[in-house]
Amino acid sequence: AWAFATLNISDPRLFDAIACASEQRIGDFKPQDLSNTAWAFAKLDLRAPGLFDAIARESKQRVGSFEPQGLANTAWAFATLNISDPRLFDAIACASEQRIGDFKPQDLSNTAWAFAKLDLRAPGLFDAIARESKQRVGSFEPQGLANTAWAFATL
Repeated sequence: AWAFATLNISDPRLFDAIACASEQRIGDFKPQDLSNTAWAFAKLDLRAPGLFDAIARESKQRVGSFEPQGLANTAWAFATLNISDPRLFDAIACASEQRIGDFKPQDLSNTAWAFAKLDLRAPGLFDAIARESKQRVGSFEPQGLANTAWAFATL
């Protein structure tokens, strides 16, 4: 799914089959597989409620094993498709706070944007994002600056 989404190729029958197979085997997915699958479907604006329920369920259990980019991409994917799962986002917030120093500027801005898009408040996470962003604001791309500013203004 990730490769097709990266190339912006959307084949509904293929993605329906991927969603179905993924739901059945979600327990076999590694954390990066979970986040990449969510990202791919969101990038192509493909809705697969059963798949996203399965990704959320599995991710909540293993969020501590995600890399920072995986945390950010998972949050971004759910927010992009307007799927609010407060327990998943609570788990993402907790894991992100603990690893905030490892986040790249885009991870920081995407995470802030995702929480704000879904109107999910996470004061500890936003304090951590603010601290980390201040130290690295010069490394942000213009879109990241805009998204971060929007997220903080929105919440």
